Amino acid sequence: MSMMLETPEMPAVFDGMKLAAVAAALYVIVRCLNLKSPTAPPELIYQDTAINRFLFKSCPLLTKEYIPPLIWGKSGHIQTALYGKMGRVSSPNPYGLRKYLTMPDGATATFDLFEPLAEHCTGESVTMVICPGIANHSEKQYIRTFVDYAQKNGYRCAVLNHLGALPNIELTSPRMFTYGCTWEFGAMVSYIRKTFPQTRLIVVGFSLGGNIVCKYLGEAPANQERVLCCVSVCQGYSASRAQETFLQWDQCRRFYNFLMADNMKKIILSHRHALFTEHRMNKIFEDSVLSRLYTATSLMQIDDTVMRKFHGYKSLKEYYEEESCVRYLHNIHVPLMLVNSVDDPLVHESLLSIPKTLAGKKETVMVVLPLHGGHLGFFEGAVLFPEPLTWMDKLLVQYANAVCQWERNKSQCSDMESAEPAPS
Repeated sequence: MSMMLETPEMPAVFDGMKLAAVAAALYVIVRCLNLKSPTAPPELIYQDTAINRFLFKSCPLLTKEYIPPLIWGKSGHIQTALYGKMGRVSSPNPYGLRKYLTMPDGATATFDLFEPLAEHCTGESVTMVICPGIANHSEKQYIRTFVDYAQKNGYRCAVLNHLGALPNIELTSPRMFTYGCTWEFGAMVSYIRKTFPQTRLIVVGFSLGGNIVCKYLGEAPANQERVLCCVSVCQGYSASRAQETFLQWDQCRRFYNFLMADNMKKIILSHRHALFTEHRMNKIFEDSVLSRLYTATSLMQIDDTVMRKFHGYKSLKEYYEEESCVRYLHNIHVPLMLVNSVDDPLVHESLLSIPKTLAGKKETVMVVLPLHGGHLGFFEGAVLFPEPLTWMDKLLVQYANAVCQWERNKSQCSDMESAEPAPS
């Protein structure tokens, strides 16, 4: 009789275990997908100036909440992974002309030039000079999507192809792109200035490209001539400060570091004959470098083995300090918008003190910190499937339009004042 009473209890035990397993799985999903995180407008750090008040009126995305896709959009890892794997969805194929520039050391810089597909809102000629992220170029989907959107809003676009990044373009000197070398970007900007003498410039940099464009502008006052504004998205500001965080497993940064190092290895090895041409006769030297390169598991090891030597830096510390834009940011006097997502797994939150401090000291700087977006993700969409255009694409064009309008209004006011007769 007792056996008959105990038997019906067994399914109840199994049901309880199932419920516990489901509850545990749901808890993990909620935590991993960060589903409890709220949506909110980006945090803004700025000073109360006339241009910033104008920007808030003309650029509503600055004060409107960014709403990522419901299921996975609040996970910085998933946003970053989707950007890294597919770039964008339904990416267009804008038509551009590839330009080749010979550098003083024999290197061949390339960039792609895209003409506007509509009249600009100010009726003037405005060119976006764009520097992509690490090992990226004009053919990457996130670049193509942004360029197509900018063209349709009346912007000419010039996109730098990082030296060595395009698989079908051979290196013509024993050097490829580095963390902060501005030579190729500067050559592209000089070409645009000479070819289109009436155009004004909007400077845009993504990730590593953000470091390069900010360093370029801060290197010399002449680099800011005819520049209306600069926008940097998802950069880390200081390689020397980021170095330690990139070796930590927190937020899986060490894993991302390994993946990026693996990609850099493939690029370097694909150009090994050009990069090590000066040492062809020294087989022992080449074998030593290649053996260290093959076993490298971090960007820092690759930078120390190969990258710093392109410019003759004696140590990794010197390379990172000299090539980081943090030393040059205070020299930028045009409007500067620095965008970083709070959940970017590649950029440690401690690095965000750099732009925040800068914004407290300089009226021209605005820091925009959305809660979500990952590293260059910023996808939008209702539930599961992201839209082709991202929050980042729209914000950059909206901000650029607002700055152009501000400058146009300023010039019209000064023209009216100069046209008024002097009081008798």
